Amino acid sequence: MTGSPPLAAAATDELVLLGQPFWVWQVALAVLGVVVLALLARTIWQPTTRSLRWWALGNIVVNSGIAVTGATVRVTSSGLGCSEWPKCTPESFVPVGVEHAALNAAIEFGNRTLTFLVLAVGVIVLVAAVRTRPKRRDLVFMAAIVPVGVLGQGVVGGITVWTDLHPAAVGSHFVLSTLVVIVTVALYVRCREPQGPLKRTVTRPLHRTATAMVPLGLVLIVAGTVVTGTGPHGGDAAAPRWGFDLEVVTRIHSVLAWAVSALAVAVVVMAIATRAPQVVRRQAWLLIAAIIVQGTIGYVQYALHLPEWLVVLHVLGSTVTWVAILRLYFATTERTAPTASGPAAEVPDAAGAAGLAPGR
Repeated sequence: MTGSPPLAAAATDELVLLGQPFWVWQVALAVLGVVVLALLARTIWQPTTRSLRWWALGNIVVNSGIAVTGATVRVTSSGLGCSEWPKCTPESFVPVGVEHAALNAAIEFGNRTLTFLVLAVGVIVLVAAVRTRPKRRDLVFMAAIVPVGVLGQGVVGGITVWTDLHPAAVGSHFVLSTLVVIVTVALYVRCREPQGPLKRTVTRPLHRTATAMVPLGLVLIVAGTVVTGTGPHGGDAAAPRWGFDLEVVTRIHSVLAWAVSALAVAVVVMAIATRAPQVVRRQAWLLIAAIIVQGTIGYVQYALHLPEWLVVLHVLGSTVTWVAILRLYFATTERTAPTASGPAAEVPDAAGAAGLAPGR
């Protein structure tokens, strides 16, 4: 299966805009973006729940978005536009004298510069969490994980380049983004709740079903990276691929998607039957909507032999669906302030033991 030809330009060409190399504008935009974020973040020295929540939402958006731009790099065969890491070329940190087409180098270098914006948002959220009063160690812990995860993404990106875009490295790059998003969503939910015991807001079967969707959704994403590593869009014409049968791995991915869909439907039915809180019902319906759109994109892209633009949309749909799964999971429980008569009973939860226990 093949899509349309990758974006390309002659390897000896240099992209120029208004008399300046294109990479100059990319660096300038990245610096300007960081400066703008810093100016907007002046309120973090005296953060409120509202301001912290908005920045936490931004954390979700940028960490999800970097996965989508990474997919754009892959489908345009720009993965080795910068052949080295952390430098772009053996001699330069910017795309000068690259071996690949100038446009491919610009796309890859642009994705690298976006990392600084993602890191800036993560640092802003961390500072806001540290400055929050009363002090919330749980929020600081989660906020600290995100910048570390972003830096880890850079290291995995370097390994990806060093391995000439081996599908295991490419897949790990996306999965790490997926794991970081778990923390960003947990922080977004938890920052408006008190630091108290965990209380289930739905029936035990509904909570368990919503919980089961998290590991199953993660397995679905990993299976998707295997499909990607087997398909035609490897990020470069010479990139190694998995030797699996594309139709077989696609069917496995599809079966997992249907399993997630079945659990989502079960949650909706149980939420209606048990009159679950409105937030739970709303998140369940939003998840159903995301799954329908994502499934439609998946089947259409397969029928059309994986056109590049649909692959990018499918990655976007994957991140949206993943966030929807997490939001539903966190909606089934909430943190409550201890009462005078004693704290509420804790809900045993592996995520809670790790400091990422769900909230509403």
